[in-house]
Amino acid sequence: MKALCIHGHFYQPSREDPVLGRVPYEPGAGPYGNWNERIHDHCYRPNAELGNFERISFDIGPTLTGWMAQEHSDTLDLIIQQDRANYARFGVGNAMAQGYHHTILPLATREDKITQIRWGIEEFTALFGHRPKGMWLPEAAVDLETLEILAENGIQFTILAPWQADHPAVDVTRPYRVALPGGKEFAVVFYEQNLSMRVSFDPEATVNADRFAQSHLEPAFKQGGASEPQILIIATDGELYGHHQPFRDKFLAHLTRQAISSRGIELTFPARWLKENPPAEYIRIRENTSWSCHHGVSRWKESCGCNLNGEWKTHLRAALDRVAEVVDACYLDTFGRDLSDPWELRHRYIDVILCRTSLSELLYELTGRAWGPEELARADLLLRAQYERQRMYTSCGWFFEDFDRIEPRNNVIYAAQALWLTQQVSGVDYSAQAAEWFHPVCSWRTDLRGDVFFRSRYERITRDQPKQTCGEPELTGAAD
Repeated sequence: MKALCIHGHFYQPSREDPVLGRVPYEPGAGPYGNWNERIHDHCYRPNAELGNFERISFDIGPTLTGWMAQEHSDTLDLIIQQDRANYARFGVGNAMAQGYHHTILPLATREDKITQIRWGIEEFTALFGHRPKGMWLPEAAVDLETLEILAENGIQFTILAPWQADHPAVDVTRPYRVALPGGKEFAVVFYEQNLSMRVSFDPEATVNADRFAQSHLEPAFKQGGASEPQILIIATDGELYGHHQPFRDKFLAHLTRQAISSRGIELTFPARWLKENPPAEYIRIRENTSWSCHHGVSRWKESCGCNLNGEWKTHLRAALDRVAEVVDACYLDTFGRDLSDPWELRHRYIDVILCRTSLSELLYELTGRAWGPEELARADLLLRAQYERQRMYTSCGWFFEDFDRIEPRNNVIYAAQALWLTQQVSGVDYSAQAAEWFHPVCSWRTDLRGDVFFRSRYERITRDQPKQTCGEPELTGAAD
């Protein structure tokens, strides 16, 4: 038996201005108002209308679905329906969860890993109506601790690049088991490198789906009458299909319908394949590796061969780590008096974000007492600070070559908002100290300095947001 799985990773980072609560105008996305709108028109909507989401494996980020729920709920509904069709047919869906803010998990603390994973699981469950079997790791960045936390929270598998296996010649046509501490185990499937690279970076190869199936796909399977079931996984950025490469949404539709069925290749997805073909062999992973940096996870913390002039990345991460220390210290000082595990409150805060419960109800459940208005106001400010502190680690802030881009600037904006919210509780103005932390961050193209940008955003936040001292907030949907 020969089977094909195409996995699409659909994601956009948080783009909301924390003061306005909406995505501002982004000049580079013209003639659209912002990049989300442009990519929706090129990719999300046409793929949903073509039914492509039903025939592929996919993950779609919470920071994208939160925006889509508000701006294009019809497209999101189509995507959800297509996963549910597979769930009704096979007992498992073809959608996978994703870490909530696309944080590079091997670079995160254990508690941040737990928050990102649990928030991602709960957002997925609320959206698709069933719990996820698999989770796409942001940038496929992996370590054993991350897999251990996934397993503890009911996730059964993930997809990795073949070079993330600690094996010189991993067989990508079969799934594997990874032994975890404490006797647990976890399933891993590896995508086929050459096919995935061909689809992603060779536009000529994907002009014609029939020719691609004949010339590239069929030869990739083991030949010679192999008796074992074989699966080939093509993993790509989902926005390739129509946005990065025009008309590839139509290529994907024809490939997954006529082109492979005429060659006796079955279409599948990992949750279904693992249900029907559970892994037998064990394999070790190479820790602190990813699919988009061949230097491990260096791309998101320092200069490496992926991007030159990357010294600013080290300084940015160091500055954000200092921000996290300040925000966390105030958080723990406040909640450590009432909670034996203050981090459990943050992990459970997703229920408030998703409007499953109110903050007062959640605090009562965890502490066994009613919280007064002033206490609730402080709790709300600190939990919203934790939300901003989580999204300031969005991976896009380090992915590209320069600091003076919208992605790293947004990370600094979220850090400024986290500090301002914390200041409302502590009474301490952190802006001068934080500016010193951001001072070494500098654009090599435009000379924009991190401290200058931080100060300008912090001043705007202070000017445009009233000081909040009482009352429980009204939260609707994702807390963007």
